[in-house]
Amino acid sequence: MKNKVHTFLESGLLDQYLIGETSPVETIEVESYIAKYPEVKEEYDILQEHLELVAKSQAIIPPSGTLDAIIAAIDKKPVIQLHSSRKSPFWLSIAASIAALIFAGTSYLLYNQNQTLLNENNTIADEIFDLRDDINSNNDKLDDVMRQFMKLNNPETEKYVLRGNDRAKDLKTVAYINPIEKSSLIDVVSLPELTEEQCYQMWAKLQDKMVNLGILDISDRKLKSVPYIEDAISLSITIEPKGGNKNGSIENSVAQIPLKKDN
Repeated sequence: MKNKVHTFLESGLLDQYLIGETSPVETIEVESYIAKYPEVKEEYDILQEHLELVAKSQAIIPPSGTLDAIIAAIDKKPVIQLHSSRKSPFWLSIAASIAALIFAGTSYLLYNQNQTLLNENNTIADEIFDLRDDINSNNDKLDDVMRQFMKLNNPETEKYVLRGNDRAKDLKTVAYINPIEKSSLIDVVSLPELTEEQCYQMWAKLQDKMVNLGILDISDRKLKSVPYIEDAISLSITIEPKGGNKNGSIENSVAQIPLKKDN
């Protein structure tokens, strides 16, 4: 039974089902495995969490106030009010003088309004350029996330689930290692709470030493790149003093998993 489940997970059908690339027959097969085998259901849930990470990374937030500034600029159009004046043969010169004063005052008012509008247009133009920069930056981040997600579905990528022992029963971290591309990613699923003076630290074990892969923090919930260690024989997570330790020890280990020999 275990061999059957392992063969199914290695086939890649679960990944294809998640992104909608299975045939109707394959879809029925995948859904039956998910319903029947808890191991398959667990892997399916983990992959769903990864897709959720990608979806969250697609959110692009424009600078605050940009839309209001554009609407305000459109609404503020100079209006020339026409004033009718009564003409009288006896007061023609006086009327002409008054009209000249009104024209001068109106021109000055329109000049000030146009200057204000010009300044606002320049401000909006600057905000639009900033918005474009933000969009380009977010697109770059999205491309990076998509590349990471493609790595997860690469047939050469091996997946290792580290589960906590009695000292950290709720701990779960997933490592993705591709020995061909020499890349490593980790996803922190859950970490039991520690005291303020402690932290979780990840290690790659070689024959004669343990190599530090960094501190794990549940607040940084996303796919994270870690150093790829050639000839590593296992991965482990330990509880260390706050800030981490230079040297790891098996005595402090709360999770460990062996790596395949061909890695």
